[in-house]
Amino acid sequence: MQKPRLILSVLAALVALVPEVHAATVQAWITTGDQSQLLARAADARLEASAGAATIVVDPSTRYQQIAGFGAAITDASADLIQHLDPARRDALLRQLFGRAGEGIGLSFTRLTIGASDFSRTHYSFDDMPPGQSDPQLKHFSIDAQKGTVLPTVKAALAINPQLKVMASPWSAPGWMKTSDSLVKGTLKPEAFDAFARYLGRYVDAMREQGVTISALTLQNEPHFEPDNYPGMRVDPHKRAAFIRDHLGPLLARSHPGTAIFDWDHNWDEPESPAIVLSDPRAAKYVSGIAWHCYGGDVRAQGRLHDLFPAKDTWFTECSGGRWAPDWSKNLQYFAKTLVIDTTRNWARGVLFWNLALDANDGPHLGGCKDCRGVVTIDAATGAVTRNVEYYALAHASRFVPPGAHRIATTGENNVAFVNPDGSYALLVANGDAQPRAFTVRVGTEAFRYTLPAASVATFTWRAAP
Repeated sequence: MQKPRLILSVLAALVALVPEVHAATVQAWITTGDQSQLLARAADARLEASAGAATIVVDPSTRYQQIAGFGAAITDASADLIQHLDPARRDALLRQLFGRAGEGIGLSFTRLTIGASDFSRTHYSFDDMPPGQSDPQLKHFSIDAQKGTVLPTVKAALAINPQLKVMASPWSAPGWMKTSDSLVKGTLKPEAFDAFARYLGRYVDAMREQGVTISALTLQNEPHFEPDNYPGMRVDPHKRAAFIRDHLGPLLARSHPGTAIFDWDHNWDEPESPAIVLSDPRAAKYVSGIAWHCYGGDVRAQGRLHDLFPAKDTWFTECSGGRWAPDWSKNLQYFAKTLVIDTTRNWARGVLFWNLALDANDGPHLGGCKDCRGVVTIDAATGAVTRNVEYYALAHASRFVPPGAHRIATTGENNVAFVNPDGSYALLVANGDAQPRAFTVRVGTEAFRYTLPAASVATFTWRAAP
């Protein structure tokens, strides 16, 4: 009499196992504009057989650019603050920023300044000379100014995350190379092209000797802007093309073939400037990609230029939040939707915010931005660390999309999806509405349903069912 009951129990158990075999778990991580959830694990969804309509269709068979990483710049200010933390707190912060596998948010892309920016305590280059004097043989070249701050910070980050990609940009050539004979304002003298190319090559050499590989250079940060109180240098597109074509390109190809050149490193509102450089075939052969900033124009400029020059990579290399935009919820939507989702949908292989860390007074800085905000804020007096909205916007990508992932096709707006090197998927979705948003995501013949809270951002991760 007990055998039929036993058989029924076994059958019931087998039936209960069927969803586990055929349905994949979709994990959800959510940040809300009211900050009640901050990169918080939310309820799972189930990816199950479905042939119905969907709000978002993910197509893993259509792959686009390979992702290099997400991160922020290790400026002089950021490095100075980090290095003044006590060792235990410094190590913990760097692991939270650059660590992977549950240890941190996995930042894997950073930008260094070749000499000073406005976020430096002093204005300097790596080969300064008294007014009226020059050093064409670069006998006084030295990166000592960054050996106590930037170098130990980036080396510690590399030790935590060896996949960290490091690019670098000068805010100015040494003053003696410029028409202004100063780090402030002016343009590069034609007779200094060769010296400036060698200066950049010396920087790559010096960093390599310190254990830091510079994967890419831009020849000038924001080359159409001449600030009046911190280093800057105007370099028009024809001059950039000549410098790359005849000097920097051949030098790097000969001595540093692993270091790429990105042109532009400026805003979305003047795409014609990098287009001029790429239209010079002798210069273009040395340019691997175009770098963009957010402070003017529309992100779609990236996609339009990519359509014209599809063989060239796209990089997003700077944007800062600040006190001018105090609404946390609106900032979350802008940074996640425009700077992470839209930049990658418009071909960005890497996404960089500006300062990795600033203090409670939005510095240290000398000139330039007086109210910029870092990805984290470090209280210089106590060492306390505040994770800002930029931290969470970056983490929704960096924690779940490692280097080597590929963007894959999706329908709809306010979303982007990736397939990771291990075969898992990540989907970022932004809901900027004042109300919860219900939607369905379909992948092949399977789908899952979810409802996002109002004014929120989510990352969904899953593996394809066997």
